[in-house]
Amino acid sequence: MNMRNEIQKELIDAIIPFWEALRDDEYGGFYGYMDYDLNLDKKAEKGCILNSRITWFFASAYKALKDPKLLDEAAHGYEFLKEYCIDREYGGIYWSMNYDGSPKDTTKHTYNQAFSIYALSAYYEASGDSEALDLALQLFHTIEEKCTDEGGYLEAFTREFKPESNDKLSENGVLAERTMNTLLHALEAYTELYKVSKDSKVKERLKWLLDVFADKVYNPELKRQEVFFDKDYNSLIDLYSYGHDIETSWLLDRATEVLGEAEYTEKITKITDILAEQIYELAFDGHSVLTECEKGVPYTVRVWWVQAESIVGFINAYQKSGDKKYYEAAEKVWEYIKEYFIDKRPGSEWFWDLNADGTPRVGRPIVEPWKCPYHNGRMCLEIMSRLADGK
Repeated sequence: MNMRNEIQKELIDAIIPFWEALRDDEYGGFYGYMDYDLNLDKKAEKGCILNSRITWFFASAYKALKDPKLLDEAAHGYEFLKEYCIDREYGGIYWSMNYDGSPKDTTKHTYNQAFSIYALSAYYEASGDSEALDLALQLFHTIEEKCTDEGGYLEAFTREFKPESNDKLSENGVLAERTMNTLLHALEAYTELYKVSKDSKVKERLKWLLDVFADKVYNPELKRQEVFFDKDYNSLIDLYSYGHDIETSWLLDRATEVLGEAEYTEKITKITDILAEQIYELAFDGHSVLTECEKGVPYTVRVWWVQAESIVGFINAYQKSGDKKYYEAAEKVWEYIKEYFIDKRPGSEWFWDLNADGTPRVGRPIVEPWKCPYHNGRMCLEIMSRLADGK
């Protein structure tokens, strides 16, 4: 129980207070940027993904810890999302807001809509506020009606939902028309939404997404997920995304658990078992997990979210298989996080990423639109639940 207790302490004593301190009581939501030197920019843009993830985090922390102030923080994030981030004219969620809540980047992205659904579903479960569930279902229908074509989910749109270039979620020199990343977080959002709504349409699309992962995203020959696709699901690049594969290994299992249909559990478990095994064999070096490998060349920088997701993925694999190598791997990654990723400076949280020798990459912000409590906070909550007394 030592790892579990340490992780719970990190959540309560460090991660929660850090993000509570970023609350903006003047303009709403949470401040959007803190640089490497811990300078807080109160007039930085507020990413809607960041606000959704913080709202999800506080709602989920409240469900675990039952501390009323956590529900108040979640409500604060919810009010900002509801009042400012939603486009009342064209529907959907903006990409980002100015510090005062006015729209900054009016791009509509499927990935972003999904994270708002994730936040709203968790907030509804924590608070019982039916308005949040109604908004989540509205965004679900927005995705299904405005962000899809005959082949599935598209990525980026103008404010009026006209398709545009997907530069926000394309990397590694390619411009993707579909991405594994957007599909994964749509599935994650729909899992949470189905859990709280039991809506039949959400269930249908959750099953569709699981089929897409099994039949189009997963590559059985290379035992990995492909990452970037054209419209016909042809892979655009030779890339192992180790971080996404270990994250997917437990998120797909969670989806089948919530879905509760034996056919899908059997189909998906075969894949998630292999993904976890592959990450253990290919990406875990005895203390941490590599981020990715492009065209046979590994990216040696260690990234905060990959380590957090690896702990959950390895514990999930241990709970399924009983193989202690996965539990020991999770312990090793946690030791690495404690030693190198947790920033010991007062008023900080975790470093974004580290060089191969464990030194932080100077200049990388502590908070920005992608740097949030979603991965490390969720890891803490998952481990507290999975390794609770008697489990």
